[in-house]
Amino acid sequence: MCGICGFNWNDEKLIKKMTSAINHRGPDANGVKTFENFSIGNARLSILDLSVKGNQPMCSSNGKLWIVYNGEVYNFGQIKEELIKKGYKFESHTDTEVVLKSYEEYGHRCLQKFNGMFAIAIWDNEKKELFLARDRIGIKPLYYYLKDGRLIFASEIKSILEAPCVKREVNLQSMYYYLGYEFVPAPDTMFKNIYKLRQGHFAVFKEGNLNIEKYWDLEFKNEITDEEEAADRIYAALEKSVKRRLISDVPLGVFLSGGLDSSTVTGFVSKLYPDKVKTFTIGYKDKTFSELPYAKVVSDYFGTEPNILMIDPISPEDIEKSLYYLDEPMTDLSTIPFYLICKKAREQVKVCLSGEGGDEMFLGYDRLKAAKLNKYYNILPSALRRKVLSPLILKLPDQPQKKGVINMLKRFVEGTLYPEEAGAMRWQYFLNPAIEKNIFSSSARENISFNPFEPIYYFAERCNSSLRTDKDIYVDIKLTMADSVLMKVDKMSMATSLEVRVPFLDHEIAELAASIPAGLKMHKTTTKYILRRTLKKYNFLPENIIYRGKQGYSIPVKNWLRQELKGYMKDLFKSSPVIKENFNGQYLELLIEEHSAMKHNHNHILWALINLGLWYKKFFV
Repeated sequence: MCGICGFNWNDEKLIKKMTSAINHRGPDANGVKTFENFSIGNARLSILDLSVKGNQPMCSSNGKLWIVYNGEVYNFGQIKEELIKKGYKFESHTDTEVVLKSYEEYGHRCLQKFNGMFAIAIWDNEKKELFLARDRIGIKPLYYYLKDGRLIFASEIKSILEAPCVKREVNLQSMYYYLGYEFVPAPDTMFKNIYKLRQGHFAVFKEGNLNIEKYWDLEFKNEITDEEEAADRIYAALEKSVKRRLISDVPLGVFLSGGLDSSTVTGFVSKLYPDKVKTFTIGYKDKTFSELPYAKVVSDYFGTEPNILMIDPISPEDIEKSLYYLDEPMTDLSTIPFYLICKKAREQVKVCLSGEGGDEMFLGYDRLKAAKLNKYYNILPSALRRKVLSPLILKLPDQPQKKGVINMLKRFVEGTLYPEEAGAMRWQYFLNPAIEKNIFSSSARENISFNPFEPIYYFAERCNSSLRTDKDIYVDIKLTMADSVLMKVDKMSMATSLEVRVPFLDHEIAELAASIPAGLKMHKTTTKYILRRTLKKYNFLPENIIYRGKQGYSIPVKNWLRQELKGYMKDLFKSSPVIKENFNGQYLELLIEEHSAMKHNHNHILWALINLGLWYKKFFV
């Protein structure tokens, strides 16, 4: 795992600064290379072949091609054998060299051969051409700046910001989307003129032009309709995926929350890994947020070596540190806990496996359940729903626990007020019409296009299936997972120089899951039905783990905003330039008081604004 960067002119001092800015991604070795009209850099985290032969930038045997690369190609051994038969010789045992020689042999078609997570940059010094690529699912990030003929790329935005030509400006349209989705949808970022290369895409830069192409997409086929066949194939695919991700020349462990996905990964690692498995778990004093009892059940079941991190109320310093590594604000409530558990894991291991992706592949989110229940809710007369039930339910006071009947009922009704075309993501959108109308300053409104669900519509239209649930899965994988879940996992783990591998996101599992009908993945209101059926068939986990509901990493931030963080929040809103310039201060006071009095749960908006203010302080002030 590494950090990569580069630009289309010669400047050794600048490329060293850019590489140094992402040294946390790869503290084991830094390397740069400059050419007449190009510069590239790499910060290496050594996982395979710890010798200097694996250092980057790495060149082809003829000196024509140069690569900087971030990630892991798990099937590199197989590809290496194919290339050896074609006459290629290798000087290292790294997948980096395999990626480079694959490109030399196959060009951009090499991407179809790779199974893994990666961001690749290859400079052809003979053709004066740059090749950039990102893995199919979007596990590894890749950013670029393009303006006035200058191209700059990097694993993280902070590296790009080292270039003096990059002017720091807030993208107000991205800010608007961020408040609703709690992340910035690709290809934009919170910075003007800095973009994300989308998942499953590659780009070629030559003679000042950047051409971007998609090389992979997820297609729904509904080919596997038999439960028994589906269960057998899922089990075999998961076992194969985990086995691939155990390749390492350094110690590894597993993140265990006690949820279905992390427990499944823990089980397969325990089965396949030769040593006693180290597991890492988060706990809270507030038991409605803590999953420690479930994690203990799984740890005892597989005989792992448990490591537990108890998290107290987080400090502003924790928030600021996470925002620095994120590069742009993102308010997934699991971000800071995930950073802290990565930091703890890094004390003992260099690689961790994690359960991200199970919800997207096998329909685990409550919003998908809400979308199904909404069909029955819509049977009621519209006037009854909108004029009687909705106002009545929304007036119910917020409850302090994480979920609970009242909190879930209010959230369900809030989602029903959005357009049907937005699908299940209606229940994951937090900038409701009343807040949207009042929260922005008049100057900000002039620079925002108020079309909240455009990012959802963009992907829903590109799904090859006409079924609403398939479209919801597609949107989840292409939008939410790529730009929120996986960005969090990459940035928080690499902040601590820890590599995280995600077996559920093997593209072969994604394709397998897409070949199983939605009715098997979510049966009635049972989420992850076929995954649970698989684990039950193989007696793989304790039943109370197989059939438990989703909880996930989180923090009781809504309660902290009413107590420990309230004063800090109010002071920040009054002092932050980006908040004062773009938001209605009086309306923010109203939101704070409604939240404090527990009339409504405004934690999503308030937490998003706190993160926005601190992000601005970190990168602009």
